[in-house]
Amino acid sequence: MKLRANRRKFMQTTAAVGVGFWATGSLKPVRAQDANSQVQIACVGVGGKGDSDSSDAGRLAKVVGICDIDERNLNKKANNYPDAKKFVDFREMFAELGDKFDAVTVSTPDHNHALVSISAMMLGKHCFCQKPLTHDIWEARMMGEVARKQGVITQMGNQGTAHDGLRRAAKFLQQGGLGTVREVHVWTNRPIWPQGNERPKEEQEVPPHIHWDQWLGTAPFRPFHAETYHPFNWRGYWDFGTGALGDMACHTFNMPFMGLELRDPTSVQARTSGHNGDTYPGWSVIDFEFPARGDRAALKMTWYDGGERPGTDILGDIKPADSGLMIIGSEGKLYSPNDYGAEYDLIGVEEPKDIEFNKSPGHFNEFIMGIKGEYKPVSNFPDYAGPLTETILLGNLAVWSGKRVNWDAQGLKAENAPELDKIIHREYRDGFSVDEALMAHA
Repeated sequence: MKLRANRRKFMQTTAAVGVGFWATGSLKPVRAQDANSQVQIACVGVGGKGDSDSSDAGRLAKVVGICDIDERNLNKKANNYPDAKKFVDFREMFAELGDKFDAVTVSTPDHNHALVSISAMMLGKHCFCQKPLTHDIWEARMMGEVARKQGVITQMGNQGTAHDGLRRAAKFLQQGGLGTVREVHVWTNRPIWPQGNERPKEEQEVPPHIHWDQWLGTAPFRPFHAETYHPFNWRGYWDFGTGALGDMACHTFNMPFMGLELRDPTSVQARTSGHNGDTYPGWSVIDFEFPARGDRAALKMTWYDGGERPGTDILGDIKPADSGLMIIGSEGKLYSPNDYGAEYDLIGVEEPKDIEFNKSPGHFNEFIMGIKGEYKPVSNFPDYAGPLTETILLGNLAVWSGKRVNWDAQGLKAENAPELDKIIHREYRDGFSVDEALMAHA
């Protein structure tokens, strides 16, 4: 009952979710950095994508702490950073290292992104978090709110944001190169993990190198089962992952999001193979409706996964790549066969030779340079990564409900589906509550 009581208190004090929930400035001072100082980083999750994230951290900064629930990952990474302290619980790492680190990388499964990141930012730590930024829409809004109020540097791990091709294409769209755009189609080869399957019924013994309670984190308890969840197939489960959409849209939808300001849809509707409430469906096709914004006309974006693709009425003679996108304008089309939108062909129009765009020094470089006051990361939480993640995760509301969802973006409410509140902002397991992490230093 304590958690639910705290949750009610928290929701009462944060009712104006879209306009900020602190009356004062930063709760914790951020340690000043300069161009000559060495950034100290603690890495949460060092296996899988966390392996490359922590390697990026070690290339540009000093890794002082590493944390992973799998001691095999931890010990392997310790070979690269013998001076870094090892932990299996991020809370213990934050408490023990205290002011000995400036920033974190967060490379856990989706369901623990917000808990780790917000806990760090509330301590005044800069934060690099893998995509999708969060598991839930409410968490994405909170990540931006906390980052802004704390004055910390943030970045999401959608590395394509730094590619020249993506930025050039986005600038071309911003300049109206395709004329009036009415349709965007985005598809992926995901899922490449099981979805639409049944949960294993047998309970297996947890191996000594895996800390299952820490892996479950915010999610409801369920028995361990080898290879079913850890280290990869968790992406197909509602409790842990965000399905094909959450996994890849932060990449494949990124370029049109940047170029066409595709945030705050007004409705979303999905066609799927059906789901059992435990795993995502085997395939889905999701329609997002965007109202007019500035000089950009209203348009529809359609997402395809699980082998679904646009038809020949959209692609014409093009044989679609496994992942890609097609943007259709009144003057021509843009086709990309690339997950990041960094490679593309124009159909019916030509690209001006004098397109100017801001080149990136490198994705993780942006994060470290941001900490030193030299650069503002493009995919920062408040201005870019948060709104991008909110937009993407809205599709999973339609997948869950099976009906058209009318969306109030400012209030984070499904206007015609109050039953989706539990998907927008879920209940957390005792000891791993994002709500309580927000309250801890308020």
